[in-house]
Amino acid sequence: MQSGIVTIIGRPNVGKSSILNALIGRKVSIVSHKPQTTRHRIQGVLHDDRGQIVFVDTPGLHRGEKKKLNKLMNQAASGSIHDVDLVLFVVEAGAFRDEDQAVLDKLKDVAGPVALLVNKIDQQKTREQLLPELARLGAMRDFAFVIPVSATKGSNLDALVNEIFARLPEGPELYPPDMVTGYDHGFEASELIREKLTRGLHQELPYSLTVSIDSYEREGRLRRINATIWVEREGQKSIVIGEEGANLKRVGTAARRELEQITGDKVFLKLWCKVKENWSDDLKALRQLGFDSGE
Repeated sequence: MQSGIVTIIGRPNVGKSSILNALIGRKVSIVSHKPQTTRHRIQGVLHDDRGQIVFVDTPGLHRGEKKKLNKLMNQAASGSIHDVDLVLFVVEAGAFRDEDQAVLDKLKDVAGPVALLVNKIDQQKTREQLLPELARLGAMRDFAFVIPVSATKGSNLDALVNEIFARLPEGPELYPPDMVTGYDHGFEASELIREKLTRGLHQELPYSLTVSIDSYEREGRLRRINATIWVEREGQKSIVIGEEGANLKRVGTAARRELEQITGDKVFLKLWCKVKENWSDDLKALRQLGFDSGE
């Protein structure tokens, strides 16, 4: 039996969460087209006849720590690359940027193996385009292995799992065999609500809101969830709620339906929207809202 911890790291929007979800076979980490959707370290557990892989999806490492939230997100990512069995450095095919180089520079101090995943290969026009890029990127470091993948198409994910197991140590399972996420139901609900908000709201507003769970109760096959959406200004609250509550209702309906699909239970979900001024740049508020200060 083999088991180990594998961190997935990269700049924002290279598809780290999509890769994790594809590997696990269900949504573990929320996704959207907006950068910095992932704010916490998310664990997904892959069970296999050979053993168990615990994947850690991290916030995208980014420059310009404008607020304390950005700093905590970078700390969460940077703190996840040490004392693990393997680091998967994810880049986007055809789009290696200065931010990718900055992540690669951070990996210089990693003593353990680092592998390179070149994601979104389905967006490349030809194989002839991809091969020179793989050679160029692969020469940037002594990588444990280099694999081109597509999270959306599922390309080469089986090969990736084989490469990972080839490098995992012998050891007992780290999680029970029926567990696929390393977080509780309340956190899952809050992230799903935030995903629906992030996808449905435009411009910068998704970066100024977060979600907390006030209560989560189970009564047989019924789950009652009360949640609060926190924003930083009154004007943002009006946008989230929408005219006659239309936006809030839409978000609640979408989140409830997905929670029912995931749990197989009936879900009653109630949402409120409240203002907590400047929460994303207030360390005390961030701690209250469940963000790791890194201290």
